[in-house]
Amino acid sequence: MKTIRNLAIATAMTLGFAGLSQAQTLEFAYDADPVSLDPHEQLSGGTLQLSHMIFDPLVRWNQDLGFDARLAESWDRVDETTMRFNLREDVQFHSGNDMTAEDVVWTIERLKSSPDFKGIFAGWVSAEAIDENTVEIKTDGPSPLVLHTATYVFPMDKEFYEEGGAEIAKHGDSFASQNVSGTGPFTIAEREQGVKVVFERNENYWDEDSPGNVQTAILTPIKEAPTRVAALLAGDVDFIAPVPPTDLARVRENPETKLVTKTGTRIITLQMNQKRHEALANTKVRLAIAHAINNEGIVEKIMKGFGTVAAQQSPEGYVGHNPELEARYDVERAQQLMKEAGYEDGFSATMMCPNNRYVNDYKICEAAAAMMAKIGIEIDLTTMPKAQYWPKFDERAADIMMIGWHSDTEDSANFNEFLTMTPDPDTGRGQYNSGYYSNPEVDRLTIASLTETDPEKRAEMLQRVEEILYEEAAFIPFHWQDLAWGARKGVMIEDVVNVMNFPYLGDLVIKEE
Repeated sequence: MKTIRNLAIATAMTLGFAGLSQAQTLEFAYDADPVSLDPHEQLSGGTLQLSHMIFDPLVRWNQDLGFDARLAESWDRVDETTMRFNLREDVQFHSGNDMTAEDVVWTIERLKSSPDFKGIFAGWVSAEAIDENTVEIKTDGPSPLVLHTATYVFPMDKEFYEEGGAEIAKHGDSFASQNVSGTGPFTIAEREQGVKVVFERNENYWDEDSPGNVQTAILTPIKEAPTRVAALLAGDVDFIAPVPPTDLARVRENPETKLVTKTGTRIITLQMNQKRHEALANTKVRLAIAHAINNEGIVEKIMKGFGTVAAQQSPEGYVGHNPELEARYDVERAQQLMKEAGYEDGFSATMMCPNNRYVNDYKICEAAAAMMAKIGIEIDLTTMPKAQYWPKFDERAADIMMIGWHSDTEDSANFNEFLTMTPDPDTGRGQYNSGYYSNPEVDRLTIASLTETDPEKRAEMLQRVEEILYEEAAFIPFHWQDLAWGARKGVMIEDVVNVMNFPYLGDLVIKEE
């Protein structure tokens, strides 16, 4: 097998790329770095941001929420359960191996075995290599979401991973978590977890039309938001994400920097573990907590207005959004519900939240704990960096846990599949349902929506799901988190950011000063 090329010497080579300005180095800071190089280990925003740098998907979302061809240059609907993807020719992995349909099929089968991703691919019953450059996907019924799902297929180098080790080790130390051979615009030149990741331009990148001129990209994780903003304003980094609500004006008004914002669709919630804590299995207790939480106050005071108050999972514009559902802050009603549930004197519970995953995550949890105290619920709150938080989340290590979710398919059903369906390790559904909420009607309607192609019928199904979740207080919604990125002038992030929060840094242009 060919070995992975060390691309550290490639800087001079990109100077000759036709039509591009001089090759540039990008210094950028996120609130955390990826926990693994394995694109199938964890379904998270950080993993997907990384995947778009070192891998390429079959198709990808554009800024208008349409689909752009990537490693699949075209696709054809063969019949109502069959889609055929036609792959680009002459695409090489970082190892030098040619990408073929067999690599794509192998990747899809690996996705279907991933605890985190198998739920997305549950409806893909088979993937077959018709020839070297054609893959045929069959679904278990008519599916309106085949292209949505294909955005999560980042072909991996079958030969490279089978030789080194293809195991998916959750929070583990596998070959795939530390080694990579993708087709993407960058390779990994250096990585020190929690300190720095150095990306170098892939000298054999297939996309000759990419406008990107970043030759070296250096990611420095900076957990503390004030420090991250200060680094941008001082010129120590070129690009940061996220910009906290408290610093939006500083970045916008600074003559050397610019602010880019978008309305977000990531719902921020608390889940209440009905298996760990008897009180949380009581619907009236969960409803009491829902009434005790002042969503509007959190958005106004903690988020500085940079969020949209939520009473459900589906944001406006999604097919499942139910306009009848409203936030219901009412402490008096919450106290009455606690009394009706037999918990007038309250109870104690543990709660865990990350402190560098979502905007102001730990502050939101502190506020929620104080609000629950007003109805007699004493919260023992623990916060931690996301690298430590996700293993705890997978363990269901607290009675109440925070989870934010951006729909992987830009569709309402995805929220249900991962957050509110009955947990099923065989299918992967309910993978992130740490509250163990379960309702057969929610499960039935969600599954039915995955094969319903009539838009009106599908909307009715998914809006009914939101209504049931609301009536039973399946979770506690806070808000949909808006998005903000900051960059120095000349770094054209507005061309590569999107509502999915997967900046396509391979296409980033840095203009010469």
